Amino acid sequence: MANKLILEKKAETVNEITSKLKESSGVVFIDYRGLTDEELTSLRKKLRENGSDVKVYKNTLTKRALDSLNINLDDCVVGPSAMVYSSDAVSPIKVVSDFAKEHDALSIKGGIVDGKVSSIEELAQLALIPSRDGLYAMLAGGMIGIVKDLSIALNLYSEQKEN
Repeated sequence: MANKLILEKKAETVNEITSKLKESSGVVFIDYRGLTDEELTSLRKKLRENGSDVKVYKNTLTKRALDSLNINLDDCVVGPSAMVYSSDAVSPIKVVSDFAKEHDALSIKGGIVDGKVSSIEELAQLALIPSRDGLYAMLAGGMIGIVKDLSIALNLYSEQKEN
């Protein structure tokens, strides 16, 4: 039988994983086999720059946390797995996808976006969405175009009224 302290420590870890899953809008499970320490450090740095973090937990403890939330991601907790999480739903997906393009050893197993289990294909589609700043720039560009067209139309109208 397991020691009482060990069981308490495992229960704390399951609670930690559960709270991270509940609090995070975006969670991605990755297979990091084959990455060097330098590459993992580089990935962690890129994730932190984007407000995300990565943590490696035992698969059995992660499965218990997922089961307690009624989330079925059994395929994601097989073999070496790391959990990438963030309060932003798309940020961790974009960073991991970009990193996986440069490093063949990294693979995405699956994830959760806004509380919904997402397949690898759905995660790939989300990775194509421009960043928040990019979307703001596109919105501003569109709004500037409308204002420019309005000013041209008003100017033509005022010139027409003068004649």
